[in-house]
Amino acid sequence: MKAVAKPTAISQDAVETLRQVNDSLRAALIRLGADASTVGPQDFSDLLGQLHRASECMRRRPHCEAVAFDEESLEYGRNLEQLKNLLPEVHERLLAERSRLETARNHATAATAWARASKETL
Repeated sequence: MKAVAKPTAISQDAVETLRQVNDSLRAALIRLGADASTVGPQDFSDLLGQLHRASECMRRRPHCEAVAFDEESLEYGRNLEQLKNLLPEVHERLLAERSRLETARNHATAATAWARASKETL
């Protein structure tokens, strides 16, 4: 029978870090899935920061058999898969929003030019 090492403070920290990252990723997936137009650059920066935290945590994986760490690692993998599947849709929605904003800006510019021209003819 294989001896199971006791969880160390490092392994508990790693589990807690992955748990926090997973919570953050789940929240980000909900926000991204709901309405990408409300997501700003800081949200993407925060998401990247969480991915870096998890990457560092996975690199320092505890050498003991930590069931909780394995569970959080699996959850992290599932969250990454969901993010991978969601990002192309988010990209499309953001491109559509940019196009809509450019059209609105062009319309406002044209309306301003028309108003100036009308004022000069009066």
